[in-house]
Amino acid sequence: MIGAGIVLLAVGLADLIRLHVSGRRRGAIYVLAVLAVVIGAAGADAAVWAFVAAGVSALWILATRGSTGGRSGLWPLVGVALVTVGAVAFVGVRADQGPLGAVWPVGSPLGAVSLDVGVFVGGALVFLTESGNVVVRSALRGGDVAVDAPTVLKGGRLIGPLERVLVFALTVTGAFTLLAAVLAAKGIVRFPEISRDTDLGTRAEYFLIGSLVSWATALGAAFLLWWGTSA
Repeated sequence: MIGAGIVLLAVGLADLIRLHVSGRRRGAIYVLAVLAVVIGAAGADAAVWAFVAAGVSALWILATRGSTGGRSGLWPLVGVALVTVGAVAFVGVRADQGPLGAVWPVGSPLGAVSLDVGVFVGGALVFLTESGNVVVRSALRGGDVAVDAPTVLKGGRLIGPLERVLVFALTVTGAFTLLAAVLAAKGIVRFPEISRDTDLGTRAEYFLIGSLVSWATALGAAFLLWWGTSA
């Protein structure tokens, strides 16, 4: 399971670096991030997964175009999903989690949380921020939804990550009633804007596709956590 967390963490960090760092510094920050992930993974006896994560995140950056959307569709997400599903299927929560696992504080308000689970949750949360935005933009452009992105996505770069983190957290904690209320609230808040849509319904289509892809990404991460911890 820790392999899936490291992969999600590496991809998420790569997207955050691409978004916030420009120029020559970006390459140096990428290298430092890889070294940090490798060192941390080695301390958890999972160094192999760090190198896998470095390769996956490099391919992700090449296959997507960050804030400009890209036209690769959801294929990069499918690739990441296959790697993470494989990691959870073949390596669940390990009994021996390396030197870091020996000193990891397992106590939490939700009960015992091992290092493997903690790394997965951290990686998933990082991935659901900017990488989740990349997934949504790629899906919208791949579906040729012709809407003025700067107008429709105003505030979406912040709202989207918060929404995905909420969906992930509420699903993991079993707060399904509150989850349903959050999803319904988004529709209610957006309804006046959608009801004024005069552009052949494309604004409504944009909202629906973006929301469904965003929710599915968060629910997919929650499912992987449930699957890995229930094995």
